[in-house]
Amino acid sequence: MPVQVYIPTPFRRATNNKDKVEVEAPNVGRLLDRLEDTFGGLKGLVRNDRGEVHAHVNIYVNSEAIDALEGLATPLKDGDEVTIIPALAGGR
Repeated sequence: MPVQVYIPTPFRRATNNKDKVEVEAPNVGRLLDRLEDTFGGLKGLVRNDRGEVHAHVNIYVNSEAIDALEGLATPLKDGDEVTIIPALAGGR
């Protein structure tokens, strides 16, 4: 069951500049495992050493935040779109 994953610009250096990749996974946690296995440079960018998503990173499945769903256990199905968005900082 392939899922489209949008890779944000700051993380593309870890995916050979790919802005979208296809991954097969039953849920968001396994999707992140597979992304990190395929693109080792993503390790530490999305999750901490305990496997928890960093507070400054938001993940959406079909435009809905996983925090409002089942978190990393959010199930995925064929054709879903997953978006990873790091928070931007700046300003005065």
